Amino acid sequence: MSTYKIHPIVMGTKRFDKGMMTYQHGYGTPYIIPIYCWYLEGGDKKILVDTGEMRPIISEDREADLGGRIYTFEDGLSKYGLKPEDIDIVIHTHLHNDHCENDYKCTNAKFYVHRKELEHVHDPHPLDFRYLEDYVEDVEESGQIEILDGDKEIVPGIKMMHTPVHTEGGMTVLVDTEGGLAAITGFCVIMENFYPPLDVTGMEMEVIPPGTSVNTYNSYDIMLKVKDMADILIPLHEPMFAKVDVVEGT
Repeated sequence: MSTYKIHPIVMGTKRFDKGMMTYQHGYGTPYIIPIYCWYLEGGDKKILVDTGEMRPIISEDREADLGGRIYTFEDGLSKYGLKPEDIDIVIHTHLHNDHCENDYKCTNAKFYVHRKELEHVHDPHPLDFRYLEDYVEDVEESGQIEILDGDKEIVPGIKMMHTPVHTEGGMTVLVDTEGGLAAITGFCVIMENFYPPLDVTGMEMEVIPPGTSVNTYNSYDIMLKVKDMADILIPLHEPMFAKVDVVEGT
């Protein structure tokens, strides 16, 4: 069985109200989240999950708040001896701009994207301003995108599972590691969404849906499914992973 090491690389940040992550909770609390590109080391393919921001804000105060470095795409990949053109596969959790701004640099990669994400990036609802088609047009025009309609095994040890929580085409990435099955969520949450504080669990809620979702009730149920199936949970914007080079477990 193929196993992989998961390397989180911070390629951007956002400062906002914590309630943007935790539905009906945490409003009024300032919060910073990392925007990751994940390098899946193992096998014979160079594989990334998402590609992060093109021009991340790199500042001492943001790095101090995260407890880790912020990289450009090229500098982040160079940690592992890679260049953008070395990448064979890019797996997209979704196509909000902060997850795909460096796609065009991966000139030799195949991109795996759910059909609903492509539909929305070209015809977004006015409420979903995070879709910007400019960032995917290059790889579309060059025929690099493989469109998915559901779950798919990408290579042995790496699968994509349709999880329409934050977006309709959100895909959670399931990765076999030495520590068990890891789930890089296809929706924008932090660890607190999966392990709420007592004031939330006291109301008999086991998880907190993300601050923005396509259907809050369905999102709750999908999150429970992901939580139950994974040995290692990797919420897509959890700050703790900015401090480590490899995700070992939680």
